[in-house]
Amino acid sequence: MANGFDVADDKARSQVDLATVVGLLAGFALVVSAIVLGGSPATFVNVPSVLIVIGGTFAVTTACFSVSEMLQSVRVVGRTMVYARRDPAAAATQVLHLAETSRKQGVLSLQGMLESLSDEPFLHKGIMMVVDGTPGEEVETMLRRDMMATEQRHARSAGILRKAAEFSPAMGLIGTLIGLVQMLGNLDDPTTIGPSMAVALLTTFYGAVLANMVFLPLAAKLERNSAEEALINQVYMLGAASIGRQENPRRLEMMLNSVLPPARRIQYFD
Repeated sequence: MANGFDVADDKARSQVDLATVVGLLAGFALVVSAIVLGGSPATFVNVPSVLIVIGGTFAVTTACFSVSEMLQSVRVVGRTMVYARRDPAAAATQVLHLAETSRKQGVLSLQGMLESLSDEPFLHKGIMMVVDGTPGEEVETMLRRDMMATEQRHARSAGILRKAAEFSPAMGLIGTLIGLVQMLGNLDDPTTIGPSMAVALLTTFYGAVLANMVFLPLAAKLERNSAEEALINQVYMLGAASIGRQENPRRLEMMLNSVLPPARRIQYFD
């Protein structure tokens, strides 16, 4: 059986997501290494190509959404770099400790524990409603609505990233066509062929890099983090609603194990 100190030790702490940072940096490092080993890196730098691909991608993506949605997605993506990794088994143990305390000492005894739950706003809200006398069914309904709203925000941000991944290769193709038109329109001037070809090829390169090495990986990580957060919030919702209904904590343990992955199921009362 876990005690209060064990629960406190299991609180999530925000830290840099090494898998995301290392993966992105390693991917770019390999590309840059191939460029450096293959010749002059300066040939892969072209300002018009950058403007067409990066600027064009963000402009067209913004046209598909709203400015506020774009800004919100930037904040959400930033949180994928600094993410509080949380253990669903530890979350289940925490709510069972709260349920056991409520069972033995009464619901009002949880009021003194609210401050220790400040690191988990979702759980804090649920327990605060229970302490205020909100019925368990109403607690579950309100928390479920919060969960759905959070999942929708995350899905919208991931959708923006995937939409940007669709547009960046297209902007690269547009840049390629611009470069080819410039080259074909100035065949009588050999000095313009090189710069025009650079725009034509580099825009395709930039578009492919942005889509496959930035936007799609970040969208996949955001969806993964969202699924993990949804599981933790479901554990908290079930716990708060069960406490509000004054159910037996052993029944709550069975409910929690029904939603936890098999490898993370707990045996709190054994």
